[in-house]
Amino acid sequence: MKLDGYLFGEMLQSFRQFKNLTVKELAEGICTEEELISFEKERSYPTLDVLFKIAIKLEVELTHFLDIASKSTVSYPNAVIQIIEKYKRERNYEAINTIVQQEQRNPLFNQKPLKQYLMWHEGICCHHLDKNSDKAFDILSKAIALTNPRRVSLSEREIEILTSIGLIFYETQNYRSAITIFMEALSNIENLPSILNMKGKLRILFGLSQALTDIGEYEESLTYCHKGLNLCINEELLYLLNEFHYQIGENYVKMGEIEKGKEYLEECLHLLKLERKTKIFNIIEEEIDKLLNS
Repeated sequence: MKLDGYLFGEMLQSFRQFKNLTVKELAEGICTEEELISFEKERSYPTLDVLFKIAIKLEVELTHFLDIASKSTVSYPNAVIQIIEKYKRERNYEAINTIVQQEQRNPLFNQKPLKQYLMWHEGICCHHLDKNSDKAFDILSKAIALTNPRRVSLSEREIEILTSIGLIFYETQNYRSAITIFMEALSNIENLPSILNMKGKLRILFGLSQALTDIGEYEESLTYCHKGLNLCINEELLYLLNEFHYQIGENYVKMGEIEKGKEYLEECLHLLKLERKTKIFNIIEEEIDKLLNS
């Protein structure tokens, strides 16, 4: 892996020495000293998120490192998106916000789809970090309008942004508004000729089922839970599989069908155990205990 015209290791070492940082100082909080030495000697290469942290610490633009030539060329915008998606899975909204604020000034992100992507995550960060749901709704609505002002026949990306709006409504306990948005998102995604990322549809179905449960519409919630569960099975996806089991179990318990509910709740715990999600297992086990004894 090389930079255009430069050896990656030499460039990294040059930046470090220019900043008067030792290997130990640059590696601290990012990687081991041995790993950093290996990067500088080009025996191995950092992952994108490690490279991002190194660039921040060296106070240089990530673009200095990301004209990377390897077996497959990684474009800078795609690399940034990969980093954001990683941090989103980790719910590290501070890191996402740092990237978004930096890249919004980058001409490479002036194209509508890329600008929309940054706006989408700006809205998400506004909700999670600033706790400003009204501003978040405004940013997310503008993100959709950037490519679809009439908000009809939404694309998969636009539906994902709409789902984020629904999730914010849900998290702020505005359940009926959340249901309206999730229904709009579901209608649009079901009208697509094909779906590239089935996880988007699962997020909609799960959000919808949660909101329906919270307003006491248990039977309707079960309808969408089972749709989500069947989709997980048909597509061979673990994503949200244990969550759908929990939601079904919760609905049955609240409908008074305790034993039937217990079956799904126990399956939820079984799946968590198989995935070795010990921390989540303990949390869900406590939630189930509260549910059954309420």
